[in-house]
Amino acid sequence: MTFEMLAFLVLVALAFDFMNGFHDAANSIATIVSTGVLRPQWAVAWAAFFNFIAFLVFGLHVASTVGKGIIDPAIVDHYVVFGALVGAIAWNIITWWYGIPSSSSHALIGGLAGAAVTKGGVGTLVASGFLKTAAAIVLSPALGFALAAALMIVISWLCVRATPRKVDRWFRGLQFVAAALYSLGHGGNDAQKTMGIIWMLLLAASVITPAEALPFWVVIACQAAMGLGTLFGGWRIVKTMGQRITKLRPVSGFCAAMSGAMTLFLATGLGVPVSTTHTITGSIVGVGSVQKLSAVRWGVAGSIVWAWLFTIPCSAFIAGVAWWLAQRFL
Repeated sequence: MTFEMLAFLVLVALAFDFMNGFHDAANSIATIVSTGVLRPQWAVAWAAFFNFIAFLVFGLHVASTVGKGIIDPAIVDHYVVFGALVGAIAWNIITWWYGIPSSSSHALIGGLAGAAVTKGGVGTLVASGFLKTAAAIVLSPALGFALAAALMIVISWLCVRATPRKVDRWFRGLQFVAAALYSLGHGGNDAQKTMGIIWMLLLAASVITPAEALPFWVVIACQAAMGLGTLFGGWRIVKTMGQRITKLRPVSGFCAAMSGAMTLFLATGLGVPVSTTHTITGSIVGVGSVQKLSAVRWGVAGSIVWAWLFTIPCSAFIAGVAWWLAQRFL
């Protein structure tokens, strides 16, 4: 791999990271914007700041999983990485255009799998890492749902004697904390996926050895790209996340964001690359369900689930085609 090709692919990886932040900005700000606590412009600045500083809090367990634990490192070359990134970016653009909150994380995993399988067959997948990530498709929204519902029930019980006006005033302030923690978890989990891709590239190009740590410039570049993407915001998805699934108030917005943050902190600590989109959607459905089942627009939630089911196979297919084209024309 030439230096020019390595530099080009690093830039494409950072472009994906930017697109990830842009696409997933709604995850971080939907609850605090839809409840009227912050204007969108201030909300994305708040989220972007905590996206950027996430490297100060978390280790690099997720980056290690993506870089070494999804596909066999021995088959990684610039064609595989190019195909994976094209598959993930293309699916992100398609779902952003239609306002569908799909998973950037699973688009990347699907892209990696599609390019690797096209090159070397199913045996190129690392079963433990791939299955762990696939299991998170179900577990992360389920945990977000359960935690959000539990928080909502506990807070409703604690505030039973307080007036709705007073509860709203308390939780308007607490939403700042919940949104900050969620954005911290988002930056910690999602930016590390791009770090893993660049780590994979540096290993394939023999710039670093498997025993060496990920260079610090990669960490900073990925966190900055993620933060900038969030700052520009994927506005098409904000309405779906914050208004169309269920109507949020400050207390329910706090519970959704806080339960999402707890799920992301746990997953990042365990090195599991989860979907922040799946997580916050499960949390929002959880708080809506506690109020009453009819408060959730199940048709909207169902369409989101269909997008989740198609994300890995569609991004894998696009990545396979991109790998095939790259082999012949790059």
